[in-house]
Amino acid sequence: MQLKMKDLPISERPYEKLQLYGAEMLSSAELLAIIIKTGTKHENSVSVAQKILKLNNTTDKQDLRFLCDISIEEFMQINGIGRVKAIQLKAIGELTKRISKPINTKKIKIRNTKDVANLLMSELRYEKREIAKVILLNNKNIVIRIINVSFGGTNFASIAPKEILAEAVKMQLPKIILVHNHPSR
Repeated sequence: MQLKMKDLPISERPYEKLQLYGAEMLSSAELLAIIIKTGTKHENSVSVAQKILKLNNTTDKQDLRFLCDISIEEFMQINGIGRVKAIQLKAIGELTKRISKPINTKKIKIRNTKDVANLLMSELRYEKREIAKVILLNNKNIVIRIINVSFGGTNFASIAPKEILAEAVKMQLPKIILVHNHPSR
């Protein structure tokens, strides 16, 4: 039987450790343990979190993006993860995706292809399906809006020219950039 959290030294408990040393000092299991809060009768929350991390089938075991791909049902197969905890974990995954998206209120200027990549790479890098986006720009190459024009499969995206141009014409914007990804899986 594992030690309960209250039996651990204060400096080793995830909540206290984060408060004392900062979030960056916690392991991925400890951060997940904070989110799932409790373990089971026989395992503390860190042990349950370690079981979640074992679901990572990617080659990079440090990459936590796999958590976004796990279904609620898959989370619930782990002893100690019920419906509510599984939903909380899915919500955290979605929040991280949204945090990585660019903030529309910033004035982002596109000067070259690297600027485009920096703008969308974090959002599109781990997508499992092809997505096409149009970046709408003003005369000074300032991003006005980014719109999704197509969600495809794992190796295709069907895009009609009307979908690409409609919003730019409606907003009377002179420049667009069409972007799409190539899924990595």
